[in-house]
Amino acid sequence: MFDYKAYEQVVTTYVIAYGTRLVVAVIIFLIGLWIIKRLVALVNNLMKNYHVDPTLRPFMRNILSVTLRILLIILVIGQLGVEMTSIFAVLASAGLAIGLALQGSLSNFAGGVLILAVKPFRVGDYIEAQGVGGRVHIINILNTVITTADNKTIYIPNGPLANSTITNYDVEPSRRAEVRLVVQNGNDIQLAKKLIQDIIKTDDRILPEPAPQVITENTETGVALITRAWALRENIGNVTNDLHDRIRVAFDEENITLNGTRKVV
Repeated sequence: MFDYKAYEQVVTTYVIAYGTRLVVAVIIFLIGLWIIKRLVALVNNLMKNYHVDPTLRPFMRNILSVTLRILLIILVIGQLGVEMTSIFAVLASAGLAIGLALQGSLSNFAGGVLILAVKPFRVGDYIEAQGVGGRVHIINILNTVITTADNKTIYIPNGPLANSTITNYDVEPSRRAEVRLVVQNGNDIQLAKKLIQDIIKTDDRILPEPAPQVITENTETGVALITRAWALRENIGNVTNDLHDRIRVAFDEENITLNGTRKVV
């Protein structure tokens, strides 16, 4: 005959034993999340106070948060009565399968580490890579976030980014502005060159070294005048536009006819 009292006693014992463990595990989990949040914020503030590279801070913050959460989960599982050796055995056996399933993510993680180690760019730099261009906003564990000139947010996976050609416009303090103008045949080329040189001399933003150049190049429709001048990178866009506009105005005043213009920033 089935002993209901014995069955009830066994169930009650297990409920009390494991129910208590479950409640404690939930409490540990919630308190642990709160502590992790506070600790990550504390470490982030310390990195700011000690002027840690802004490029490195988000990556380190994410690594710390993920690591602490994994340790918290292991602690909670252990509180539920699962042997730690069993946990590590499961993790070890699942590691290969997880690694194969997350090959892309692991590649992106490795790419993020490589970017931070080699530092082809930093937060705030303007770069071109993977067919897009923009200013680096943040370097995460798996991707790099850039903001384009028209305020679009683009997420680039770190794996392909670390293995691609990257153009960084903000490494060097100065850059070269270039304006190309094609003067129609029959115009006074020497006068045109002198006008450009006079304009360059009156612009204080143009650096004396390397020396500005005005190069001539024969084309089918006329003579191309290529103006090259160096300026600080924060001035390069304005210098290029101003050179283009001032040269056109000076040519119009001297009746020098153009076939077309091209600006290269």
